[in-house]
Amino acid sequence: VNFAAESHVDRSILDAAPFLRTNIGGVQTLLEAIRSCPVERFLHISTDEVYGDKDGRELSSEESPLLPSSPYAATKAAADLLCFSYRRTYGLPIIVTRSSNNYGPYQFPEKLIPLLIRNGLNDLELPIYGDGKQIRDWLYVEDNCQAILSVLEKGQIGCVYNIGTGEERNNLDVAQGICNAIADRKKLNPKKIAERIR
Repeated sequence: VNFAAESHVDRSILDAAPFLRTNIGGVQTLLEAIRSCPVERFLHISTDEVYGDKDGRELSSEESPLLPSSPYAATKAAADLLCFSYRRTYGLPIIVTRSSNNYGPYQFPEKLIPLLIRNGLNDLELPIYGDGKQIRDWLYVEDNCQAILSVLEKGQIGCVYNIGTGEERNNLDVAQGICNAIADRKKLNPKKIAERIR
């Protein structure tokens, strides 16, 4: 199971080179390794970011076109295609999962949910990028792990599996939900905390 990746969109915009090395070159290294030392199945962990911006479109299916909108997403899409080219060319036992946005304990604090929680608890500004209307499907990390394990054990070789909740929220709604939870915990007015959303 290949979880390894450079995975922060903003950092890929600042410097795409590490994303190219890890997300494409690293995958190619692993594919060559399993050509030399065969395995029963190789599960590559991808992302729903390969489908591009949601803006007015229906939920993506496994057959949706790849329309990456950042260097990060482009490198993940390239890795998916590389995996399937090795499947076709060398007969490798490839499976790909594309998960929606994960959240959960110990997540790196630059990600939206842990950043908002940390800042909210510490009376700091709550940064929302753009207008906050970007829509995401938020998936709890343990639910994602259960789905990945299921695909690893029962998934069909050569297939893609999207993993998500099917419930979408925009970033402003997520921020408001976090403000409400912090207000409840600290016995404060949620509107007062929400005033720090920027």
